[in-house]
Amino acid sequence: MADAKVIPFDDDRSRGGAQRPARRRPAGGGRRKAEPTTAVRAPVSPLPGQHGAGDTESTARGSGAAQGAVTAGHEGSHEGGPGAAGLGQEAVRPAGGGGWDRRVAGGLAFLRRRLTGDYEVDEFGYDEELTDQVLMSLVRPLYEKYFRVEVKGIENIPSEGGALVVSNHSGTLPLDGLMMQVAVHDNHPAGRHLRLLAADLVFMLPVVNELARKAGHTLACAEDAERLLQRGEVVGVMPEGFKGIGKPFSERYKLQRFGRGGFVSTALRAGAPIVPCSIVGAEEIYPMIGNAKTLARLLGFPYFPITPTFPWLGPLGAVPLPTKWTIQFGEPIATDGYPPEAAEDPMLMFNLTDQVREQIQHTLYKLLVQRRSVFF
Repeated sequence: MADAKVIPFDDDRSRGGAQRPARRRPAGGGRRKAEPTTAVRAPVSPLPGQHGAGDTESTARGSGAAQGAVTAGHEGSHEGGPGAAGLGQEAVRPAGGGGWDRRVAGGLAFLRRRLTGDYEVDEFGYDEELTDQVLMSLVRPLYEKYFRVEVKGIENIPSEGGALVVSNHSGTLPLDGLMMQVAVHDNHPAGRHLRLLAADLVFMLPVVNELARKAGHTLACAEDAERLLQRGEVVGVMPEGFKGIGKPFSERYKLQRFGRGGFVSTALRAGAPIVPCSIVGAEEIYPMIGNAKTLARLLGFPYFPITPTFPWLGPLGAVPLPTKWTIQFGEPIATDGYPPEAAEDPMLMFNLTDQVREQIQHTLYKLLVQRRSVFF
């Protein structure tokens, strides 16, 4: 593999390494929703000595005895007897399997749209339907059952409009970004989607490149970030980059340098709030005790991790440890009150960058004090 070129987030030069796929337009004019099946109530014939709903009223006018029989029938139904009301309730009860029928019908409709090209992707390659129905479902068991992620402060992400979520980065492999994406997708009351900015190495790997595009990830550059924010998207960035994800275990939960503040400049230009995010639990999934730099250079990787289990146990050593995670979204920092020229003020960018970094670091320390154990 060729050496990976790491592009700084705040580098405004044009990028040519990762090409965006052309937008694929639906053949049938947009996505369609499968209509749910409707239960049909079957008519119930009255038993001998009982009256149907239509006969009861006319019979009651001509015979008090018949009215008493109808009343007795209703009383029996409340007690679980075979009254007319009880029969009616039994008829409404579904025969079972209705939920599975809807799931099968929805799955078949999804496959039909996939095969016929009747679905949409945006200019960045994001496939919302595939992400919601397939990709999130694949990652969710890891999120819910393995790492048992606890989410706090999700309401700090605005319900509409652009927002820039800035988070710490760790864990040797970028699983923290995926867990943060599921956290927003599954917990935000407005059903918002997180669009992550990723390093160009992600888009140089086969299969990973296509999946990242489909999941809404795009190149970590100021141009793409600003376009997404201006479209009203929630954008996620991890300014530590490879310095954070590849740091040794001895420096866990110590934030690395946040670059030159390019993410702050982008938020200022778009007038989008900055939401600090702190993730606890990712540092321990692959305790990195060494770095084989020579092997990393040969493979074109920024680092080659050595952990207590990898590479000694082979593929089994690549299984992450089942740590307990907490993701907390902090109070947003408004940027829409600054003038347009503020994006070019280096002192302001430095101050805001330092404010975001300190808020994330302080929250990390607070969460570490509160947790009972690495695994519980």
